[in-house]
Amino acid sequence: MSEVQGYFDRARTEIGPHLPPVVKRMLDVGCGDGATTDFVQSRRSVTWAAGVEMSADAAERAKGRFSEIWCGDVEKLDLHLKIPASSLDLILCLDVLEHLVDPWTVVKRLSVLIAPGGRLIISVPNIRNWKFIAKLLFRGEFRYRDAGLLDRTHLRFFVKETAEQLAVAGGIPLLWSGNAHPWKPSDMRALLSRVSFGGLDDLMIKQYIVVAGAPPGIGGVSLLGAAEVPSG
Repeated sequence: MSEVQGYFDRARTEIGPHLPPVVKRMLDVGCGDGATTDFVQSRRSVTWAAGVEMSADAAERAKGRFSEIWCGDVEKLDLHLKIPASSLDLILCLDVLEHLVDPWTVVKRLSVLIAPGGRLIISVPNIRNWKFIAKLLFRGEFRYRDAGLLDRTHLRFFVKETAEQLAVAGGIPLLWSGNAHPWKPSDMRALLSRVSFGGLDDLMIKQYIVVAGAPPGIGGVSLLGAAEVPSG
């Protein structure tokens, strides 16, 4: 299986610890074949799941896993006309937002759909990773590829702080952010993290997961109350 194909059919099981206790209704943006939604359904009592997917082939393969699936660009879809405000327990945007022209506006629109106690989980690659910095600094290399940190379809790049700002662009509070793929204790990176008291983590992490959540009793906020985050 190629890395590119893995974008569509790999279940993102690393989100498991960050799922809200109750997930009845969910939206998976960039759902691919639906493997991650299938994973969530295996761990929560999901009664309605919707997906958004740009690839027509992947969306067709995913149909059996969703109540609704929309094939198209999330930046152009009027999801507020399809999904009631404050009705979703979970929204996933995994390796999606860095591909968009204006991910901040998308997060604002999605945040309105989150129910009290619901969560938005995003993942983005970390442009501060030491391998990228070393290649850029010592080799002058900034070469786009078919997949990975410099995927040729990436339009936006993030470090931890800006990834957190993106997740809360809709006014939903930040709950957690950190390494999408925690290191095993025997991994050299885990040792370097311990001896540096976490000071080297942002150079070693390849991908962040950021979780924002609507407190119980407070659903998705109005767009008028959303935090203003520059789109440039």
